Amino acid sequence: MMTLQGAPMLRTERLTLRLPRASDFDIWADCMGSDRARFIGGPVERHLAWRSFCHLGGHWMMRGYGMFVFADPATDAPYGMTGPWFPEGWPEQELGWTVWDAGVEGKGLAREAAIAARDYAYGTLGWTTAISLIDPGNARSIALAQRLGCAYERDYVHPQFGAMHIWRHPAAGVAA
Repeated sequence: MMTLQGAPMLRTERLTLRLPRASDFDIWADCMGSDRARFIGGPVERHLAWRSFCHLGGHWMMRGYGMFVFADPATDAPYGMTGPWFPEGWPEQELGWTVWDAGVEGKGLAREAAIAARDYAYGTLGWTTAISLIDPGNARSIALAQRLGCAYERDYVHPQFGAMHIWRHPAAGVAA
């Protein structure tokens, strides 16, 4: 298995944020095959989940940054992903997130991971701002954006996903 040289690993009080690994695929495929994926292009069959999983690593290779998998530091069990994201066709640089494991929702882990990823984007990558594209029906993601200090900015129509909301993150150096 190849790894990216110098790939960052972040740590928070309760999490490790690292690059995706092949061993993360099963939980990703389960998530993408379920109703949990309805706001991120799913549900899809396992072979299509593989394609979407591989774009996580591809983004790191093409842009030099991408989504981190946030995981339990003791067991390395993956909980979800978050990170700086800017695929072709996006309106601007985004901080995205998805919780793969429903059992960790409501514990503040996604917020903790997203803050670490945003700090990385601002501090290491030099971003001064970021958005999050959120489906208007995704109440949990909207609530997380609000807890992160984001403000609704405007509606946006994504060519693949349709109607989205743009939520603007606080500027670099502004606490959430």
